Amino acid sequence: QVQLVESGGGLVQVGGSLRLSCTMSGSIFSGYGAWYRRAPGKQRELIAEIRSTGDTRYADSVRGRFTISKDSAKTTMYLQMDTLKPEDTAVYTCNAELPATRGPRPVYWGLGTQVTVSS
Repeated sequence: QVQLVESGGGLVQVGGSLRLSCTMSGSIFSGYGAWYRRAPGKQRELIAEIRSTGDTRYADSVRGRFTISKDSAKTTMYLQMDTLKPEDTAVYTCNAELPATRGPRPVYWGLGTQVTVSS
């Protein structure tokens, strides 16, 4: 059974940095991976994506400050967050889509980790 578990969230001051980890068990990040976030009172936002090719994409709100990556074993996906702002406060959740030989590609979600940026 595939599971995703996030870690690394917490409280940080404005301008600080955090690195979130998303560890996969039961498989590896061989396909598509992404980080989402949901701030209080707002809709869930896709903020960073990484494809099997290694290509990455970012939302305008985090481009230049956040970096998505995977380890060489492809068991962990990271989100390095620098120059944090109060508006980055949210629950951050990782997502993975695995290849499938037939039928729809399976999609998995973590439970999320809270990031709070204090001013």
